[in-house]
Amino acid sequence: MDNKNKSGTEIDQAGGASLEKVRDLLFGVQMRDVDKRFVRVEEKLAKELADLKDDVKKRLSTLEGYVKKEVESLEDRLKAEQETRAEQLKEVAREIKDNAKSFEKKLSGLDDQLAKSQKELRQQNLELSKRLSDEIRDKAEEIMGVLARETKELRFEKTDRSALASLLTEMALRLNDEFKLPQAEDKE
Repeated sequence: MDNKNKSGTEIDQAGGASLEKVRDLLFGVQMRDVDKRFVRVEEKLAKELADLKDDVKKRLSTLEGYVKKEVESLEDRLKAEQETRAEQLKEVAREIKDNAKSFEKKLSGLDDQLAKSQKELRQQNLELSKRLSDEIRDKAEEIMGVLARETKELRFEKTDRSALASLLTEMALRLNDEFKLPQAEDKE
């Protein structure tokens, strides 16, 4: 059995080699043309692939450069905007601080002016009160003096009630001729 296997394998190998030779004779030229075309297509594809890679690299590089420039431009604009805002913020803070100081000065000035006005008003009230007190005292003294004089005059000039009653009674009697003088009675 081993001999049969060996001879069958040898036959297969010899038949395979001869088949290969027949194929080579029949299709050899065409296969070589196809192989050459295939190699040329492979070379062309490899070249186009390399060109495409280069083109993509160039475009990516250009795009990357553009993006970097735009990012840098945006960063510069952002920095400039931040600096501007920081300056504006400092300016606003300074203005607020200045306004606060100005307000404090005005408020202090108003407090001083109010205190001065209150002091002047108190002084004027005190002076007016003293002057009115003096005037009232003077008027009271004057009125008291007038009252004292009038009272004195009335005391000196007034007649006593009983004396006035006697006088009026005497007059009434004389008018009625009923009053007789004591001297006249003696003479009669």
